[in-house]
Amino acid sequence: MNVMTVPIIPESAPFPPEQRAWLNGFFAGLFSASTNGNGASLNGAVNGSVAVPNGQIAPPAAAAAPPVAEESFPWHDPALPLPERLTLAEGKPIERRLMAAMAQLDCGACGYLCKTYSEAIARGEERDLTRCTPGGSDTAKALKKLLAARGSESSLLANEQNGHAALPAIVNGQAQAKQVPAMNPATAVGGRNNPVRARLVESIRLTHQDAPKDTRHVILDLLDSGVAYEPGDSLGVLSENCPELVQAVLDGLGANGEELVCVADSSPRPLREWLKREVALHRLQPSTVECLASSAADPTEADALVAILGNDPENILGTADVVDALRRFPSARPPLAAFIASLGRLQPRLYSISSSLRVHPAQVHLTVGVVRFESQGRWRNGTTSHFLGVRANPGDTIPVFIQRSPKFRLPENPDTPVIMIGPGTGIAPFRAFLHEREAIGAKGPTWLFFGNQYIDFDFLYRKELDGFLDRGVLSRLDIAFSRDTAQKVYVQDRMLEHASELWRWLEDGAYFYVCGDAKRMARDVDQMLYRVVAQEGKRSPEAAKQYVSELAKANRYHRDVY
Repeated sequence: MNVMTVPIIPESAPFPPEQRAWLNGFFAGLFSASTNGNGASLNGAVNGSVAVPNGQIAPPAAAAAPPVAEESFPWHDPALPLPERLTLAEGKPIERRLMAAMAQLDCGACGYLCKTYSEAIARGEERDLTRCTPGGSDTAKALKKLLAARGSESSLLANEQNGHAALPAIVNGQAQAKQVPAMNPATAVGGRNNPVRARLVESIRLTHQDAPKDTRHVILDLLDSGVAYEPGDSLGVLSENCPELVQAVLDGLGANGEELVCVADSSPRPLREWLKREVALHRLQPSTVECLASSAADPTEADALVAILGNDPENILGTADVVDALRRFPSARPPLAAFIASLGRLQPRLYSISSSLRVHPAQVHLTVGVVRFESQGRWRNGTTSHFLGVRANPGDTIPVFIQRSPKFRLPENPDTPVIMIGPGTGIAPFRAFLHEREAIGAKGPTWLFFGNQYIDFDFLYRKELDGFLDRGVLSRLDIAFSRDTAQKVYVQDRMLEHASELWRWLEDGAYFYVCGDAKRMARDVDQMLYRVVAQEGKRSPEAAKQYVSELAKANRYHRDVY
């Protein structure tokens, strides 16, 4: 009697080693759990057939099982405020309450969807509560509060501190392996877990040399990868830490960078390589503070580090980076493996794509605001923005992947009106939209609201936008430059000025898009949209809220915020 063979993922498959190992273990467990003593599968199907003894394959059942009713998520609406989403999820299982705390955009910036991220947290597979970038600190605080309320029911909190994973066990100076999360891998070529190499063509400064902001138009050649994208998608960039920052960390540790370090089940590699490519140095995590506290030789410094973990009255976790901590607590010098294990992984940075393949074949364009600021007496550089805009040279190849955004798409009907709100670098996807609509000959009217600080310094893509207006691709352009007038004017103010026209477009079926800062701009635009609907539609605040909610449910209200 033959027994069904458990499938094995070959080494040639497009999976990283840890995912291949996890999948092989998954299949082994699945097949061993689903077979009886005779080797017959009780419920496992292969290509619609069921294995039976004697090596024969039984045909599939004549009648399919009734479909499972789709679960309803009333809180999965980005237009709803966080408190209301949490109220709608009251009484639901913990994973659904966690989901309600997410930004509800399914943007993929965290590596999950809202639903799968919350489920991974609930299962204890994901311990970083700060991955939801659009939700920001409000989401992280809500997640932490929900898990704390779960109390003794959750084993997740047993080894957790401030929403981050506890320091891995250290044996003989090495951090022990962590469980590999059961994430849905984006393993297609050009996906998150299988990036391709793109060549930097050029990085062009869009803003004036004297402008407070440094914004770049970055052009990457996808070479012969065959990777495709659609307007509305994002590009994930896997960058490296700034060499100066890496050296500052090495100096703080008293290391030369050539020390071989083995973390978990990885092969040994030089400390400098870990710091350059693998770990995040721009933000101080609680697990790193805990690691430093456990190794501080000075009792006063140890007590201060413990106090930061317990209360953090100076909010050092929100403003300090790894260099700040090493300089402030010079007696805290943990074993190198423990130190590396305590740091967060260097995450890819997602940028809204600002080009259309119909216009720029085999290229992807980005609109990148180069981040540079002063904090704790030092100048800091944005990890990826500085890498793309300043450090990388034309000809350099960079690992990238496409992050699909199936909900941030142009209307299928090219005659549909489109309203786009994109101040600053938020203009990126709308440049792609305009190129795409011109390429396909879309006839629907298009309205763009754009804003920045100074019209003479940072009017991004001004000549292009003028050209779109001249050719009729862009029907209307309203601008708001906040620093050019005594009273600051923003895009939401322009919305109110043209409220009656905006309402008419919405009533004519227009799709409404917003891209940019989640904490202020997107929130203010959202509130102004309610106001316009209430004012021009003669609706109560409750009815206006319902109208906007219906726009979102009909896929006519889209947000790409960060």
